[in-house]
Amino acid sequence: MAESSLPDKLLMVQCLKKKNHVVVVFTGDDAQALKEANIGLSMGIEGTEVAKESSDVVILDDNFFSVARVLGWGRCVYTNIRIFIQFQLTVNIAALVINFVAAVSAGEVPLTAVQLLWVNLIMYTLGVLSIATKQPTRELMNKPPVKPNEDLITDNMWKNILAQAMYQIVVLLTLQFRGESIFGFNEKVKDTMVFNIFVLCQVFNEVNARKFEGENVYDWICKNKLFLGIIGITIVVQVSIVEVLNKFANTERLNWGQWTAYIGIAAASWPIG
Repeated sequence: MAESSLPDKLLMVQCLKKKNHVVVVFTGDDAQALKEANIGLSMGIEGTEVAKESSDVVILDDNFFSVARVLGWGRCVYTNIRIFIQFQLTVNIAALVINFVAAVSAGEVPLTAVQLLWVNLIMYTLGVLSIATKQPTRELMNKPPVKPNEDLITDNMWKNILAQAMYQIVVLLTLQFRGESIFGFNEKVKDTMVFNIFVLCQVFNEVNARKFEGENVYDWICKNKLFLGIIGITIVVQVSIVEVLNKFANTERLNWGQWTAYIGIAAASWPIG
């Protein structure tokens, strides 16, 4: 194909596209084929101006290995977006259902405005930072490319989202309506228990959100100091909200036994999904 005429190259691209193939053209002077292809590549130094204007990607250093690096980062960003969506949907579905059911049934919501503000901070700030720390890996490049018509949220992602959300909903609504009779707590301790377990579930959910492709994330987590630091900050702030800022957050101080039990309940969500 490198030695074929320009009309033949264009015809080949058109035929491949008709067969629903994704066509990438890498050439230095064939503007028509570059425009017709799904993705057109041209050299930034040796390529002609016409080719660069017609292409989608210009390799500035004329090093074809740069394309592999770009693909690696593209796949990594796409995977991180999926991880973030899975994490967000799990938290939002659980919080919405828990507050809605409690409000309709008992006329009260277990999560106050201040507590929901902290949950949103976990989701939109610390959650983004923890998820965006994933770097391109060799295993990521060994996987087949994402199909153009593939859904952004895969079936495995939906399974994880629903499994995690259902666990949190069932556990927290049970504690919301039966927590006082089961454990003998007063109402304020019960509300603190629901809030505390909900936040701790999201800490484990940040790990679970990375498992939708069946990869072993635990080795990566142990090596990623930034991710561990963000998880540590989340836990420290949560403890401070419950134990120090209890009047501001409308929470009750907890003893060591209660903390251990709540961490255990939240950790039970780890193998789910």
